[in-house]
Amino acid sequence: MRDFDKAAATWDDEPRRVKLARDVAACIAGRIALHPGMDVLDFGCGTGLLALDLQPLVRSVTGVDSSGGMLEVLGAKAASLALTNVTAVHRDLERGDLLEGSHHLITSSMTLHHIRDIGALLSEFSRVLLPSGHIAIADLDLDGGRFHDDGSGVFHDGFSRGWLADMLESAGFEGVSCETATSVTKEVAGGGEREFTVFLMTGRKR
Repeated sequence: MRDFDKAAATWDDEPRRVKLARDVAACIAGRIALHPGMDVLDFGCGTGLLALDLQPLVRSVTGVDSSGGMLEVLGAKAASLALTNVTAVHRDLERGDLLEGSHHLITSSMTLHHIRDIGALLSEFSRVLLPSGHIAIADLDLDGGRFHDDGSGVFHDGFSRGWLADMLESAGFEGVSCETATSVTKEVAGGGEREFTVFLMTGRKR
């Protein structure tokens, strides 16, 4: 597994990560009516790039991650901005942890390809979503395994949009829709650069 704790300190130094989060946040805001009464859970929040972009638009954001190092960075950023509506929570679902609380919206960006059992995760999302709550997942289109230089801890080489939409519907979500949220250009193994598209898939709990 990649050492995300070690990577946390310099994670935000990569401009493409900051841009990706900003683009995904804008796409979410264009698809879902965010409002000041909304409680959001951001799963796989990392250093909180997406969570902090959504924070001014909602009542609260709970950032959940399995990396303590990433959560420390998020906590430090929230403290430096004197934010009282951002909470960092350590959970590792791969080790049997469960999500907590009741949420109007669950977001997740560039995390699902690190999750072995997608069906179990979506069921867990549904469990902590309020009735008619929304889900917004951003991840890679099928990439042939070229996005990651190190494939350890990567269980999916991107996703077929149709397959993931079927998984959401099987987990009890309706009104599932998908669009391209942004693209990421990065160097790949063997030399040269490649553009990778990132989709946003949304749905509503039945």
